[in-house]
Amino acid sequence: MLDKIIKPHSIDWPTKFKEKLEATQDSALLQYYKSGLPSIVTPIDQVVFLAMDFETTGLDSNDDDIITIGTVPFTIDRIMINKAKHWTVKPRKQLPEESVVIHGITHSDILDAPDLSGVYREVLEQMAGKVMVVHYQRIEREFFDKALKTRINEGIEFPVIDTMQLETIAQQKMTSGLINRLKRRQPESVRLGASRSRYGLPLYPPHHALTDAVATAELLQAQIAHHYKRNMAINQLWV
Repeated sequence: MLDKIIKPHSIDWPTKFKEKLEATQDSALLQYYKSGLPSIVTPIDQVVFLAMDFETTGLDSNDDDIITIGTVPFTIDRIMINKAKHWTVKPRKQLPEESVVIHGITHSDILDAPDLSGVYREVLEQMAGKVMVVHYQRIEREFFDKALKTRINEGIEFPVIDTMQLETIAQQKMTSGLINRLKRRQPESVRLGASRSRYGLPLYPPHHALTDAVATAELLQAQIAHHYKRNMAINQLWV
């Protein structure tokens, strides 16, 4: 079981949220932080998660922007598709042609879309009280933080469970040791699709924010079923 090698993270996120209440001015952010989080010792089978995925104009949060957001709440036993959300927002710079090729979102798709400032409150309402789950935390954390700083002069901090990080740990565990070194066994890809295939999960078309959010939720369920105990504390997984 991989929970034997996961260590509690140093950040006490519920306390961090209480501290953020003292410095936050935006009413939507205040409400988000007021919603709180599970205590650090809450078993993961009692936690409500929110899988989140962004499609962006590029990979540089200082220069690129969010164009779609997909979220779906879930537990380790159930994915609540009826509560999933998907937003298309207009970036503040023109769509690069290379990004259109990747995600298929065109200029006409965003022509009448609102700016993120018009929907971020809805996104925060969806996030409230839940633990975020993403595949590669840098995208969702950095882009949302920078986007809010640009629009409301305040950023955001939140804990995440990163399924890419968990899969990296799993691959390192399965390829470590003398025998594996002698066999020259190398870690496999930890991209979302490749990671899902190792658990027998179906292939979904990539680069759609809502589909990728659902795919990430299913991946975490599979990772927990294969590698972790249902009663392990949430602070063993979030960062």
